[in-house]
Amino acid sequence: MNYKHFTIEEREIIQAMRWRGVSLREISRMLKRSSSSVSREVKKNFTEEKKVYTPRLAHKRALFKRTRRGREEHLKNDRIRSYVITHLERRWSPEQISNSIKQDLNECISHEAIYRFIYDRVASGSNITKTGVEDLRPYLRRRRRIRMVRGARKCQRIWKTKGPSIDERPREVETRKTPGHWEGDSVESVDHRPGINTLVERKVGLVFITRLRGRSSEATVGAMALRFKDVPERFKKTVTLDNGPENRDWKSIESEIGIKCYMAHPYHSWERGTNENTNGLIRDYFPKKTDFSIISDDEVRFVEDELNSRPRKRLGWKTPLQAWSDALQC
Repeated sequence: MNYKHFTIEEREIIQAMRWRGVSLREISRMLKRSSSSVSREVKKNFTEEKKVYTPRLAHKRALFKRTRRGREEHLKNDRIRSYVITHLERRWSPEQISNSIKQDLNECISHEAIYRFIYDRVASGSNITKTGVEDLRPYLRRRRRIRMVRGARKCQRIWKTKGPSIDERPREVETRKTPGHWEGDSVESVDHRPGINTLVERKVGLVFITRLRGRSSEATVGAMALRFKDVPERFKKTVTLDNGPENRDWKSIESEIGIKCYMAHPYHSWERGTNENTNGLIRDYFPKKTDFSIISDDEVRFVEDELNSRPRKRLGWKTPLQAWSDALQC
């Protein structure tokens, strides 16, 4: 049954039949409406003073609500809206905000409500932000004009790995039950200049971001050795890398760091999904074509701290730093 608003005539019929003691179910059959619609109409327009359903007042209220439709801010109040916007600016996802707000403000807001709050600020059928409000879409990970359904990439031609294959990697790594298994990658700077090296631990999600001094494999080995220097030996079990030229000296990585290297299949980025996802988070702060030669170590450290201090769903909304601290104490 298609929904349509009650007319004033229908409301007067409801009043007349209620006076005669007719049931709501019988009224709904007579009006060819669902009984739940008639029940809601009567309940929300039942005045406590007169203890009766008043059709004229009901119609007046309905017309007023229609004129106000879409003009009120989403979310409950300014306190919640301010919290959401502040954390969106810190590149937190709506789902992360939804769960952290329970602890910080003792409020319950779904991530879907936050998405609606973001996208309802854009005029329907256009890319223009409504007057007087900020466009919050740039703070989202993908910055979509509209919410998109996920798709899948087509696979490319497969080449042989240049080192120990991921097929030889212990099954233990896939379970994420024990810490000490890492994924690594390099993020290029503008014009293929040296960028940054990223390392992320698979179980707790701790990320290390290090500026590279060159594009050579030696620079990558040096950056990884520097970051693994203070990591306990029991947490240096395996690292899964891609087949880029920066990782061709994997034997030096194994000998200098004392960690076992494995190579993902070419063009199988999902085999290093944790690292790929982390690189996407880093791109929120350093978009493509960023010139890392003018980015300071302090700026890189700030992004690393932000990501390691962000609550994660798979960690029960702990941060990677909290989960890493727990692992160190075991």
